[in-house]
Amino acid sequence: MKKITDLQGTFELHNGVQMPYFGLGVYLSKDGNEVTNAVKEALNHGYRHIDTASIYNNEKGVGIGVEESNIERKDVFVVSKVWNSDQGYDTTLKAFDDSLERLGMDYLDLYLIHWPKGDRSKETWRAMERLYNEKRVRSIGVSNFLQHHIEDLLTEADIVPMVNQMEFHPYLVQQELVDFCNQKGIQYEAWSPMMQGKIFDLDVLKDLANKYDKTVAQIVLHWDLQKGVVTIPKSVKKERIISNATIFDFELTPEDVQLLDSLDKGQRFGPDPDNFDF
Repeated sequence: MKKITDLQGTFELHNGVQMPYFGLGVYLSKDGNEVTNAVKEALNHGYRHIDTASIYNNEKGVGIGVEESNIERKDVFVVSKVWNSDQGYDTTLKAFDDSLERLGMDYLDLYLIHWPKGDRSKETWRAMERLYNEKRVRSIGVSNFLQHHIEDLLTEADIVPMVNQMEFHPYLVQQELVDFCNQKGIQYEAWSPMMQGKIFDLDVLKDLANKYDKTVAQIVLHWDLQKGVVTIPKSVKKERIISNATIFDFELTPEDVQLLDSLDKGQRFGPDPDNFDF
């Protein structure tokens, strides 16, 4: 079991880079003041990990938030992703440059392939390996890759992805995929940990929240971390940003971790990596 200590704690990626295991996601956060203020609030409250993507159309605001915070760039773990229409070798290199320009930064801490696109993703990965070898990005990884997508990528890859960011919550645990990634040294990361808000309707979660005197969100986020899964809850509200991170003063019993695991029903609230059309 990986040790969970505090908001600035990290998991070590297989190349030795320390990745803060708790961060702020900015999906659907509007560019401009909304996302800039959320990033500043998070960083000034102690967060050290910000996750964006080119398709979110808010990289500029994220960059301004990092710059205007009280935290130095080198102390913030910044993530972005290459979108599907930019996949391919040359187009990925350009997309990376464009993301850096919007962010106002000269490197990224992690760059991800946003969705698996078969052979095009192999070309994308070759470009990402180049960016990594040129030290323009500290780590590279994938998002929404099932086991067969990763195995296919590895037939031509020189570098094993450092991270796989997946939809992950009590209704979609995919323990076999988690185990496969762990065996390969690929850090698992959760998106949509709150099941797009549906988590708050589950009686099991309400009972656990009462038992530990925590909120439903805090229970789920701590469950992520106890399972060794990086988590990046999204919020633009100051109170929620602070509340989400107030999870380091308790621990779920092994039985309660298993209880949440047992809710798994393979149910997605986002797109299926094997069946999407974008």
